[in-house]
Amino acid sequence: MQTKHIFFAGDARDLKQIPDNSIELMVTSPPYPMIEMWDETFSNLNPEIAEKLSLNEGFRAFELMHCELDKAWKEVFRVLKKGGIACINIGDATRSLGSNFSLYPNHSRILESCRKIGFSSLPSIIWRKETNSPNKFMGSGMLPPGAYVTLEHEHILILRKKTKREFNTPEEKKTRRESAFFWEERNNWFSDVWLNLKGTRQKIAKNDLRKRSGSFPFELAYRLVSMFSVKGDNILDPFAGLGTVMLAAMCSERNSISIDIEENLRKTALEIALDFKSQGNQYIKKRVEKHLDFVRERNLLGKTFKYQNYNHDFPVITRQEREIKFNIMEKIEHEEDNSISVSYSPFA
Repeated sequence: MQTKHIFFAGDARDLKQIPDNSIELMVTSPPYPMIEMWDETFSNLNPEIAEKLSLNEGFRAFELMHCELDKAWKEVFRVLKKGGIACINIGDATRSLGSNFSLYPNHSRILESCRKIGFSSLPSIIWRKETNSPNKFMGSGMLPPGAYVTLEHEHILILRKKTKREFNTPEEKKTRRESAFFWEERNNWFSDVWLNLKGTRQKIAKNDLRKRSGSFPFELAYRLVSMFSVKGDNILDPFAGLGTVMLAAMCSERNSISIDIEENLRKTALEIALDFKSQGNQYIKKRVEKHLDFVRERNLLGKTFKYQNYNHDFPVITRQEREIKFNIMEKIEHEEDNSISVSYSPFA
């Protein structure tokens, strides 16, 4: 099997490179409206945003920023197949403009916009990002009522285009079974609160690039790709940054299309991807090792397993896990069209 990974330097508001109804899953984390590090990005898209911020008109700037993101969500809806899933990692913002401190609810604004576009909203996930700093509390310290609750979580919105995806042919059903996840992973991944996922420290040499990219953890992207797509699917990230979703697709035998408006980020992301083989394969091995640890712990408790996996000969809890199949990356190559191809070999 071979997968292909394309990274365009382009605008998420106009995905003209991508045909209608061609993508099975979109995973992304866009610039967060009303987070100061993204002010310049949004103001470049619409100069009126900078004007409203200078006048301390926070909610007008907030709305104008989301109007720019709305254009991207409309494009995502167009390129998704029927039954395709969109996962959007977004945090709300708190900010003082002039003398006014306020919460800017990014997640609810995106949900409302996507509903109007035609998406169905599925149950979402809270990504709990704990902050241990003793100075994390905002406002008037110990004096009521001027202290504010701190934001220590982000949202992962999960949306679907139209009705549930269907798998009709024997080949499609077989691929779906080989792409299954473990019973214990299901219990963890499909919880509405995700803990112990730490944000990713970006390995970028240039400070100006670091200021223009916000990366979520690889584990977050990998989970979403595994939960909502099957091997061979096309995964889209229209705000790709350093290409974390591309890496998750490479590791899980999916194809990917990544887009970012910053050309230098594209170059850096491709360099990271070309050097990803060892790290990605180690992640797959650890995933299998975690399952084997689960098997040992269950055996120690005197609990038995009813089924055996056909491809790797380890015990599993359910019938649906019997055909899970892991492969590792054998070769990562830079193609002439500036894409990356990945070939795979069986996991031993």
